[in-house]
Amino acid sequence: MCGIAGIFSYGKTGGRVEQASLKAMCDAIVHRGPDDEGYFVGEKAGLGMRRLSIIDLSTGHQPMHNEDKSLWIVFNGEIYNFQELYAELERKHKFYTKSDTEVIVHLYEEYGEKCVDHLRGMFAFAIWDEKKQVMFAAKDRLGKKPFYYAQRDGEFVFASEIKAILRYIKTTPEINYEAIDLFLTYQYIPSPKTIFKGIHSLPPAHTISCGKDGKINLSRYWEIDYRKKTELSFEEACAETRSLLEEATRLRMISDVPLGAFLSGGHDSSIIVGLMSGLSSRPVKTFCIGFEEDEFSELGFARIVADHFKTDHREFILKANFIELLPKIVWHYGQPFADSSALPSYLVSRETRKHVTVALNGDGGDEAFGGYLRYKAMKGSMYFSFPFRLLGEKGTKLISRIVPHTETTRGKNMFRYVSRLISGLSETPARRNVDWFCFFTNDAKQNLYSDKMKSEIKSDAYCYLQNIFETAKADNIMDRTYYTDVNAYLPEDLLVKMDIASMANSLEARSPFLDQKVMEFSASLPSSWKLRGFNTKYILKKTFKGFLPEKIINRGKMGFGIPVGKWFRTDWKDYFRATVLSEKACSRGYFKKAALERIYEEHVSGKRDHGYRMWALLMLELWHKAYIDGDDRPGDWKW
Repeated sequence: MCGIAGIFSYGKTGGRVEQASLKAMCDAIVHRGPDDEGYFVGEKAGLGMRRLSIIDLSTGHQPMHNEDKSLWIVFNGEIYNFQELYAELERKHKFYTKSDTEVIVHLYEEYGEKCVDHLRGMFAFAIWDEKKQVMFAAKDRLGKKPFYYAQRDGEFVFASEIKAILRYIKTTPEINYEAIDLFLTYQYIPSPKTIFKGIHSLPPAHTISCGKDGKINLSRYWEIDYRKKTELSFEEACAETRSLLEEATRLRMISDVPLGAFLSGGHDSSIIVGLMSGLSSRPVKTFCIGFEEDEFSELGFARIVADHFKTDHREFILKANFIELLPKIVWHYGQPFADSSALPSYLVSRETRKHVTVALNGDGGDEAFGGYLRYKAMKGSMYFSFPFRLLGEKGTKLISRIVPHTETTRGKNMFRYVSRLISGLSETPARRNVDWFCFFTNDAKQNLYSDKMKSEIKSDAYCYLQNIFETAKADNIMDRTYYTDVNAYLPEDLLVKMDIASMANSLEARSPFLDQKVMEFSASLPSSWKLRGFNTKYILKKTFKGFLPEKIINRGKMGFGIPVGKWFRTDWKDYFRATVLSEKACSRGYFKKAALERIYEEHVSGKRDHGYRMWALLMLELWHKAYIDGDDRPGDWKW
């Protein structure tokens, strides 16, 4: 696991790429690889890396090369089938390491850009092809590992994080207003956009190449297909589900350093911990984070699983006073990111890293096997949306606004969920799906945005998610919903969250549910096997019934968010006002100050629940303070 960076000076004359420039970029992401560093410098290109040593500790130094040193690679990730690829390739190639990194180099020699078709794992890598004068790079199928790039002044520059590119170009690019609009809509900025104009994020399952003419070629090499359904019986499918998850877990337990698992007590992490326990001769080290607020905490469920599988279990409590960490976390994410579970994810990663270097998790289980509550809402809406479609959008929106927007006495957002459910019932399924994802709706943004901000927005943020839904490789509404999550929410939110939270603490996170064989098989299952009636994860629960404790099998879905509604009404209300409603923040020109004041006052008074909207506004302003104002940059950061 590494942080990578590189420069290809295709349009510059004279002078080699400077190693000092590569080192400066890699120093910006040292947290991704504190164990080692390495550089390649050629006439036109240079590569750099920071390494977190996991496998092949003694000979895994990067950059690596092929036999005649005409190919050089830097690689971030893990290839889980590298041993079988190694055995195949060593018949024709001479290896000088036992590393999965060198396997990729020789695969490229054999198959060129099609080498990615043979890789099973999580990865972002770049290969400098000296003979062809081409920089070739790729990102894994589901987008677990990051890859950012920019093209300017005759150079193609890339890195694992935006801050490394900023360190090289030594300037702050122009802010992308439409990226801010997308961020406020979805809580993340979807690839290929980033917060900066001219800096791009390579989308999942894509390759990119830049030749000596400076032309960029992007190509998608994989796409999950929900139209190809299995011919297995339900019982056979259960057996295959168990077999594939066992194999995916076993492959992700290969490590030369200490290994453990995140355990929330939900179905997915509990299954992974149980499978690990059966594959390990020692108690699995498990880690869980909870809250003082019981309605948000899963500690009790995690303890049931830990006791059942006799794990070496550790727990941590997240309190409101951890607000002091927010500027640091915002700094690590590099661009505005408003999934509130980034905070507990960062903290559990920090505590876990004190004991292990690799942690398995249950990410992807909800998307693969139909675990979210909104899947039930989507299925139900196919039956009870008819009167709302007759009523029309205006009437439906009016009814949704009548529903109280306050929290219940136990801090739950039940009324907000009901209001959001109703608001989308007059829409098409594609638009309904967007409505249920929105944090700031289009109407809310119109009330919030300044005239200047409105003039900068040239497209409808809703179209991003709606287009994915409408063009999905799926034949029914539920499969389109799953497809959309696998291509949007999962890679652009959840996987970004976990990658940054873990790597900020030099911890490698692995996700058996996101194995390509598991994901492809889950896509082949009839949607009714995932959501039977309104019973979520039906086939997964049947597969592991008797394996997991009954209290875990029968428990309901619980999110991993933090009690932002309560905290912004109590411990954090002054911090929000001092940050988001400051003179500096209001001078940025995005929002009407009166609209910000109204959001604050309505929430603090309990009239409406704006907790998640306030979190997004806070994250946006803290990002500006760090990356635009320079107030919260660590150390001697300048560009």
